[in-house]
Amino acid sequence: MSRLGTLGARLYRGEVGYDFIGKRRIWYGVSILITITAIVGLAVSGLNMGIEFKGGAVFTTPKTSVTVSEAEDIATEASGHQAIVQKLGNGGLRIQITEVDTAKSDEIKNLLAKDLSVPEEKIAADLVGPSWGEQIANKAWTGLGVFMVLVVIYLAIAFEWRMAIAALVALIHDLTITVGVYALVGFEVTPGTVIGLLTILGYSLYDTVVVFDSLKESTVDVTKQTRWTYGEIANRSINGTLVRSINTTVVALLPVAGLLFIGGGVLGAGMLNDISLSLFVGLAAGAYSSIFIATPLVADLKGRDPQIKALKRRVLAKRAAAAAKDESAGDEEPGDDLPQDIAPAAAVVGQRQQPPRGRGRTSGKH
Repeated sequence: MSRLGTLGARLYRGEVGYDFIGKRRIWYGVSILITITAIVGLAVSGLNMGIEFKGGAVFTTPKTSVTVSEAEDIATEASGHQAIVQKLGNGGLRIQITEVDTAKSDEIKNLLAKDLSVPEEKIAADLVGPSWGEQIANKAWTGLGVFMVLVVIYLAIAFEWRMAIAALVALIHDLTITVGVYALVGFEVTPGTVIGLLTILGYSLYDTVVVFDSLKESTVDVTKQTRWTYGEIANRSINGTLVRSINTTVVALLPVAGLLFIGGGVLGAGMLNDISLSLFVGLAAGAYSSIFIATPLVADLKGRDPQIKALKRRVLAKRAAAAAKDESAGDEEPGDDLPQDIAPAAAVVGQRQQPPRGRGRTSGKH
């Protein structure tokens, strides 16, 4: 068995683990800091909206020896606006200029033909009105709102309202970070970006629901026992699904990273950046939020419940009584007055036991 597989098995059995719940305030602080940075970046830099949202013209030229940087300078000078130029597979250029109307488009086309030394009639010009982008944006917001409402309703029915609230907070957290990265990096926002943003919501929710399902099964009749608090069982649920979440996220990130860094960076296919950046950041943020935000937030909300508060008091009181009993035993060794074959068994009495695992564990759901 690989080291990662061995670690996963030990995490699942509760032999090792990280105290996510106990140190949740640290991770809350990290998330708040990242979110504030994203919001500041969005407020200061704003989003670089693509031609589909701002309107403009796209010029496609035949094969030319002019480089991309030279074409950008020529197009910017001809239009008075910042131009985005991409090299096509046939050797031609795709020149994108925002905020250009029909009259201005003809003038720019004529200037481009002269400066690029290509026939004007061979330059294709496509105009995009801002109203189309506005319709796309409105539909995206509508789809996002419907998705959020359905998620809250489903989780409230399948689990409970506290988990629905925690999942909603995690989704908003992921969206805010992704949009903030776009503002800080300056990548263009296109319909592909919107598709990527809507797609990552499903991935983020998937990881969160896996942990919630484990937590739900582990806390059946939780108030009828006095060994473990709700927070400790929640922490066990996170650790039990930790390696699965990491594996799923890494496998999903690898092809997206190929699109972003190789396709968009090395090969220069800039259009791939539109969707790959949102997927890459969103997948990473989704894995983070499901582990460090969603379940700890459920534990915080659940900790306000009177029954869970009473359970915690009983557990702590029982442990205090057991500790006092151990101290009163003095320096007696557990097997001093017992036969040699019984002493080893007596020595393990009082050894720490692990929180209960849920019935029908979901280890195969991934």
